[in-house]
Amino acid sequence: MSTKDLLRSHSSVRKYTGEVISKETVVDLIQTAQMAASSHFVQAYSVIWITDEEKKQQLGELSKNEFQFKTAGAAFLFCVDFKRLQVAGQKHGVDIVADSAENMLVGVADVGIFAQNFVIAAEDAGYGICYIGGARNNPAEISELFNLPEYVFPLFAMTIGTPTKRNETKPRLPVEAILHENQYDVEKYDTLLNDYDATMESYYASRSSNQKMANWTKQMADFLVEQRRPHIKEFLATKGFNWK
Repeated sequence: MSTKDLLRSHSSVRKYTGEVISKETVVDLIQTAQMAASSHFVQAYSVIWITDEEKKQQLGELSKNEFQFKTAGAAFLFCVDFKRLQVAGQKHGVDIVADSAENMLVGVADVGIFAQNFVIAAEDAGYGICYIGGARNNPAEISELFNLPEYVFPLFAMTIGTPTKRNETKPRLPVEAILHENQYDVEKYDTLLNDYDATMESYYASRSSNQKMANWTKQMADFLVEQRRPHIKEFLATKGFNWK
């Protein structure tokens, strides 16, 4: 499969064969992920590889995704990490400013780019993956479970493993909705989103499992109608991030 075909074939996997992924493979995937771009080369990420079965179960419960952790070949917690950068600064008598809004964006972007490199390498090796944003449901408890220090917080978890089956890929928004030329064009959305809703309704009604009647705009309206995870700002302050 070409790289382009691999990228276009992605779908989330939540049920695996249970085949354990070796340390050699995990290290190889991490090394590949590390070649991702990083803003100013700060590399503001760390990954917890969860091999302790009790902790894996607890992470599944705390992230409200118990099922997929039971069969995954490996489970990880991806974290924004400025602790290592704090230590680097201390080596030169400097107290770094970690908790600015800009550095928060840098850290989140670094983790996201790093993680996607990891995903591409894993899928190229034949594995399936699933991002788990549910790690932000109980970030304080998860931080305590994995002894995350000041300036380190969980962004998302991830399961990977050998899939029991491959799911269909979800149709993405049309390119015209994403790509703007020279200036932002909001006028095109009414027509494009109506067409996309029809595409998604057909997809949900005909896919091989979990068929339902739904479309994208209604899902987004229901999802974003209220603030989600309002505890996050207060939690980040406990980790030293005050959005200066």
